[in-house]
Amino acid sequence: MNPASYESEQVLSEYLLFHYGKAEEILPYDFGPAEALDYPARVVRECIQVSRLSSKARALDLGCAVGRSSFELARFCASVVGIDASERFIHAANALKKEGCVVFDFTEEGELKTKTLAQVPAGIDPSRVSFEVGDACNVKKELGTFDVVLMSNLIDRLPDPASCLSRIHERIHPQGQLIVSSPYTWLSRFTPKDCWLGGVERNGKKVRSEEALFEILGPHFDFAGKKDLPFLIREHSRKFQWGVSQATVWIRKES
Repeated sequence: MNPASYESEQVLSEYLLFHYGKAEEILPYDFGPAEALDYPARVVRECIQVSRLSSKARALDLGCAVGRSSFELARFCASVVGIDASERFIHAANALKKEGCVVFDFTEEGELKTKTLAQVPAGIDPSRVSFEVGDACNVKKELGTFDVVLMSNLIDRLPDPASCLSRIHERIHPQGQLIVSSPYTWLSRFTPKDCWLGGVERNGKKVRSEEALFEILGPHFDFAGKKDLPFLIREHSRKFQWGVSQATVWIRKES
């Protein structure tokens, strides 16, 4: 991922709203895709297999952005590490951990802004979560292994997603969970075209990202299910990004 793309004040504001905004702030109409709200929490709630977790479970949130999914993982895991390439995102996430809230402005129209508050949701112990700047393609070995690894809307922003995915089993305990969600928005400014998992033709055949996931992850994981998860990112009061991520869940094989 090109971290510079995520360092602007505007993008930080959009992601704070995406992760922590109230429904009426993100979607100020009585129509529209309300089912797409609260995606960073839903990707955890709807995909994690809680019955597999012990009281000492550890989670890793790769590409954590401003941290909402990391905090949600802390509802189920004793400790969570959130990693993102954006220093600005991690600074905001750490501020939320320390203070419980962050004041920010989001765009109404043009230069018109509205001030609001991002807050860690009730019922979460922020002390369970730590955040750090890092590279998802080169996770530090000293972090150890985890019971859950979440990669939410990440792989299509990596320079070499296949390399990252082919090694992620090294960070997961046997019978641990891997959750990969992505809208598969492949763009050359983030991922060289030769490294796209899908969305291209190779040798006269259309290659789909889902098929590539099975090929890459199959040797080390058992497939445990998939679902489509809509999401909504507000740019301003009359412009939104509506997308649908495909979430796949995988269980690390014993050997």
